[in-house]
Amino acid sequence: MATHVCPWWLAYTFDNPLRRLLHNPRRILGEFVRPGMTVLDVGCGMGYFSLGMARLVGPKGKVISVDLQRQMLDRVDKRAAGAGISGIIQTRQCTVSRIDVRDSLDFALAFWMVHETPEPKYFLQQIRTPLKPDGMLLVTEPKFHVGLDQFEQELRMSEDVGFRIVKRPSIAMSHAVLLSPL
Repeated sequence: MATHVCPWWLAYTFDNPLRRLLHNPRRILGEFVRPGMTVLDVGCGMGYFSLGMARLVGPKGKVISVDLQRQMLDRVDKRAAGAGISGIIQTRQCTVSRIDVRDSLDFALAFWMVHETPEPKYFLQQIRTPLKPDGMLLVTEPKFHVGLDQFEQELRMSEDVGFRIVKRPSIAMSHAVLLSPL
C-alpha cells in the first residue's frame, strides 16, 4: 500500500536530459505507440514520457497526461508548448482514488508509479476499463523501491482485473511487463 508520492520538486533529479541514456522514450515505447493513437501517461510527473509519446502519436494522436500534482501538470504544459506539441497533450489532474479517464485508449503507461497508489488493484481496474480490446498497458516499477515479490503481486492483481501478460520487456533499473485485456 502506498505511503509516499514523489514530490514535484524532486522530479528534477531524475527527469532531465541524462535520463535519455537509460530510458529513451522512442526505444522503450516505439514498438507499442504509433501515429494516431490515443495514449495515457498516468502518473506522468513532468511529462518525460508524455512528450516522447506525443512525438510518436503525431498530430493526429492524443496523449492524456494524468497526475495528482498540479505543479507536475503545469510543467508538462510548459514543456509541451516549448516543444511545439501542446496540441497533442491534454493534462488532467486526478485524485488519489480516481484517475477518471473515459477516453477509449490504445495504450497506457504506468512508469514507476503503481507502488505509489493506495489500492493497486483498483488502480489497474481503472486503466483496464477504458482500454480498447486490442490495447496494451506497460507497467514498470523501480527495482530500488519494489522487490520482485511485490511486483509479482501487482501482476496477480492485474490478472484479477482482466489483464494477461504479453511480454516482459527489458527496461533499465525496472521490473516491466506489457499487459493486454483478456
